[in-house]
Amino acid sequence: MKPYKELDKQELLALKDTLEKEFEVTKGKGMRLNIARGKPDFNQLDLSMPMMDEINSKSDMRTLLGNDTRTYGDLDGIGECRRLMAAMMSVEKDNVVICGNSSLNIMYDTVSRSVTQGVNGHTPWCKLDEVKFLCPVPGYDRHFKITEYFGIEMINIPLYEDGPDMDLVEKHVNNDPAVKGIWCVPKYSNPTGISYSDETVRRFANLRPAAPDFRIYWDNAYSLHHLYPDNRDEILSIKEECDKAGNPDMYYIFSSTSKISFPGSGISAIASSPANVKHILHQMSIQTIGHDKINQLRHARFFKDFAGLQAHMDKHAELMRPKFELVADTLEKELGGLDIGVCTRPRGGYFISFDSMPGCAIDIVAKCKELGLILTEAGASYPYGKDPQDTNIRIAPTFPELPELKEAVLAFALCVKLVSVNKLLRENN
Repeated sequence: MKPYKELDKQELLALKDTLEKEFEVTKGKGMRLNIARGKPDFNQLDLSMPMMDEINSKSDMRTLLGNDTRTYGDLDGIGECRRLMAAMMSVEKDNVVICGNSSLNIMYDTVSRSVTQGVNGHTPWCKLDEVKFLCPVPGYDRHFKITEYFGIEMINIPLYEDGPDMDLVEKHVNNDPAVKGIWCVPKYSNPTGISYSDETVRRFANLRPAAPDFRIYWDNAYSLHHLYPDNRDEILSIKEECDKAGNPDMYYIFSSTSKISFPGSGISAIASSPANVKHILHQMSIQTIGHDKINQLRHARFFKDFAGLQAHMDKHAELMRPKFELVADTLEKELGGLDIGVCTRPRGGYFISFDSMPGCAIDIVAKCKELGLILTEAGASYPYGKDPQDTNIRIAPTFPELPELKEAVLAFALCVKLVSVNKLLRENN
């Protein structure tokens, strides 16, 4: 079929009638599927089950340094776990603080600490007239929820194939002292799957912020989440580049094993400069006696080293890759040439990003809901839930089995077609 925009009114009406009949048939199938969030499937979770056998009642619970993980101590995390996460985050062990089961929790704490206590002795943000954050879009909805919760003004920054619009980033950061941070998912970005180029990382490291307490919030959530182990995206270490640029304190790196071992029962970490780590540990010493060191020991013994982590993630890739390819191939077959939408083909991460015709995303998500297919709310990938063009939809393909995922993608494509025809008919009138 030729592009929908080239159809005349009668052709559009005939197509609308056909699509509405197909919609009613699909609706009658009673689909019930939620692909709103990126969750590992049961087979992926099974990959980590042997970890449960690493520790039992007869296990030696001491670390390599002889510290007993059953009691207090090691506020910054046990050494072997810090070394493991350091390799994952491209930093040294001394840059790493191990926390609880969620990197999102660390990000929230980091913003909260900045609001109430300030950054390394600088004025607490709560005492300032205005505080701003830069938000590459489309981006991670939970990042934006944190800054929105604290009343921080968010500024959209377009995200391109090589990373954020760095001309715009430099303009805001280098000239406006109210700009205190920027959210980044530098590798296999959520939801587009792009990875930052070397030039982008270097430009980040060479920022000259007007605010001395400006920080880059570097959420490297998908550092090991390659779909094609023989074709991995690699990015420069923000820590090394900041050190070279004379900005050693300008970054916070966040990571976790949430989609590596067990979501909700993994380990997380923050990495930064010695000065930043000192400030973080001071707050932590008041907030907690320490995080779950037994879980840290379990993870360290199961993965052993960075090579063990990579080998484990190669198994994840074998399970995930067919699902990503199914979604991209099906959407290309169903929508290719119609000029009503385009989806990404990421080489890693957890999401596929779809852009509809302008003004259609909200209606597509609503139509999918009528069929029993739950997607992330349209607009969620933008601050305040407001996509200016109403185009972006995030697809999370990992959790369903292949047959139901296929059914879901066909239903999604049907909704895209129907909503697009209705939009063109309105414009025609």
